[in-house]
Amino acid sequence: MHIHILGICGTFMGGIAVIAKQAGHTVTGCDAQVYPPMSTQLQEQGIGLSEGFGAEQADIGADVFVIGNVVSRGKQPLMEEILNRGLPYVSGPQWLYENVLKDKWVLAVAGTHGKTTTSAMLAWILEDAKLDPGYLVGGVPVNFGVSARLTDSPFFVIEADEYDTAFFDKRSKFVHYRPRTAILNNLEYDHADIFPDLAAIETQFHHLVRTVPGNGLVVANGGQASLDRVLARGCWSGVEYFAGPERGWQATAAGAQAFDVALDGQGFGRVDWELVGEHNRQNALAAIAAARHVGVSPQVAIDGLGRFRNVKRRLEVRGTVNGVTVYDDFAHHPTAIETTLAGLRSRVGDARILAVLEPRSNTMKLGTLKDQLAGSLTGADRVFCYAKDLGWDAAAALAPLAAKATTDDDLDALVEAVAAAARPGDHILVMSNGGFGGIHGKLLERLARP
Repeated sequence: MHIHILGICGTFMGGIAVIAKQAGHTVTGCDAQVYPPMSTQLQEQGIGLSEGFGAEQADIGADVFVIGNVVSRGKQPLMEEILNRGLPYVSGPQWLYENVLKDKWVLAVAGTHGKTTTSAMLAWILEDAKLDPGYLVGGVPVNFGVSARLTDSPFFVIEADEYDTAFFDKRSKFVHYRPRTAILNNLEYDHADIFPDLAAIETQFHHLVRTVPGNGLVVANGGQASLDRVLARGCWSGVEYFAGPERGWQATAAGAQAFDVALDGQGFGRVDWELVGEHNRQNALAAIAAARHVGVSPQVAIDGLGRFRNVKRRLEVRGTVNGVTVYDDFAHHPTAIETTLAGLRSRVGDARILAVLEPRSNTMKLGTLKDQLAGSLTGADRVFCYAKDLGWDAAAALAPLAAKATTDDDLDALVEAVAAAARPGDHILVMSNGGFGGIHGKLLERLARP
């Protein structure tokens, strides 16, 4: 089968491309914006990529067009041509279920934050336990080097996104996956471009819970009232909690990069790893609980996490120049920004942290969470915000940070401002869910100059 993927450079659709290629299909695709790591991954897999959504691609010879949710009516000539000519098309989640997931024990990881990291942890635990899982993660796990793979194993780990499926299917993606093991990591308000309020997202999470079979398992964050409400609407499978007040799975810190694991008071051992932060300890608890459901003992999971190498763009060091270290991180929501800063702080101690932020997600661009932004950045010593194409006043939103904050809508000027403020021993934390104009390389190059 020849499939042509519209929106192939998104992490999810790029993962489908890799899986389809491994399944023996001919895979091509197109997108408007191309940047690493997905563009690099597609090239390494030998997947043909067309720039843009030109109508001429309708003649590429595809048996079916797989449509990403970046595609909208009236905006891409190729989609209009597909519709006008009655060519076969399907959403990415539906294609994935019908061609891969329907024959697998699916372990789905849902939540506002931590989906990618937790999915990568879970896939690695199963891999380290010799279960050879297939997986699709919204990033590139360093242990694997690729965001997705297909294997003969009955187990498949998938990052389960609550964003809608396609322009013709407004259900959340994860409703298609029908997991036997489901992690509900956390639940806050996000995706203001498609959800009017938190209650609307809770309804989608309830729809996910409805798909888990009676012999399945829901692993839920016990410290989230939103998830309590989701489960109170009905749950027909087993439930295990983590990170809640004195119930279920617990993590007790034993230093910045170690913690002890227990379930209902029974200790299983200590994770000693390279990650930092309370959020990652919670992610690990969820992964350990989910792995136990498929037969991996907590002790084996704990041992495996000691060899977990995280995901690209999660506090990833991009380089050190003249004593200044530059990091790349995907944080794009105030809660994620705050927890990422806390994690880096636990690693660097009293050293200065310069936070460089691009509010790029749809929710951040709309300004829905702008009032939470200053509070989420208080852990940084200096804050630099790229304010281009925002529909709100970034300087006003960051005013509570006073002279600690700088905003600019010129990327080169922002780079100069960061470089001028940096001094040996500093840590520059760059946060964006996009390419951020290649700012990491620009910063490293500028820091190298006198």
